[in-house]
Amino acid sequence: MQTETFIHPSAVVEAGAQVGAGTYIGPFSYIGSDVVIGNGVKLISHVTIIGATTIGDGCTIHPQAVLGGAPQNNAHKGGRTTLTVGKNCTIREFVTMNVGTDNARGATIVGDNCNILAYCHIAHDCVLGNNVTFTNDVALAGHCEIGDNVIIGGLSAVHQFVRVGRNAFLAGGSMITGDVIPYGIAVGNRAKLRGLNVVGLRRSGMPKAGILNLRRAYLTIFDRSRPLGENLEIARAEFGNSEEAMRIIDFLSHRGKRHFVVPPLKGAVDDDADDLD
Repeated sequence: MQTETFIHPSAVVEAGAQVGAGTYIGPFSYIGSDVVIGNGVKLISHVTIIGATTIGDGCTIHPQAVLGGAPQNNAHKGGRTTLTVGKNCTIREFVTMNVGTDNARGATIVGDNCNILAYCHIAHDCVLGNNVTFTNDVALAGHCEIGDNVIIGGLSAVHQFVRVGRNAFLAGGSMITGDVIPYGIAVGNRAKLRGLNVVGLRRSGMPKAGILNLRRAYLTIFDRSRPLGENLEIARAEFGNSEEAMRIIDFLSHRGKRHFVVPPLKGAVDDDADDLD
């Protein structure tokens, strides 16, 4: 582990930038004057960090990543906005992340322990939780909210203002135009729900009985014979003791006017849970 800060002679670190202890800034990197880099960060080479950007301790950033660029939003008038990346994140080649806009949240936030693979884009005013994984070429439009432990498959795109609940899985090549519930699996161009992320629930340590109970809650919530609002009240009464079920119920109950909810594919329950019955 590197104990001393190292800045390659070919790198440019503008006056005013703050660089933490044990950080390595590799060849041909550029660090702007308003940047704060934590301890033990590694910029392999050819990394550009600009704007009011803060990088947390222990991050590794690969060549050609550009972090802190201006938002791609004509409503932004040039005010100071920020990008914050949490601790121990891996940011691979050609990733781009923009600061927020001055007429909205004003901040783009990436949580701890995130793994953002090559060519991904995180737009202005997005918020990512902890332990998020984006595989190659994932693109977030502005104002998206991504919960903890979400995995998004390669070549997927997420529409602006969309929320993705914690522990959801979005399959590769998907176009996500609406909110995805916690623990859900969404698949397809104008994606639909394919049930619950049972593999992820197992990995999180949820017992079989808990998964089956959450599956029953899912079926109640999306019962096509009744309106969603009625289903939510029924589910709240029946599954109120389940923390996971209540996360889904609350997520759907507190959606704003902008939020269309990704619905289940007709006839789909759980395409990876057949062995639970």
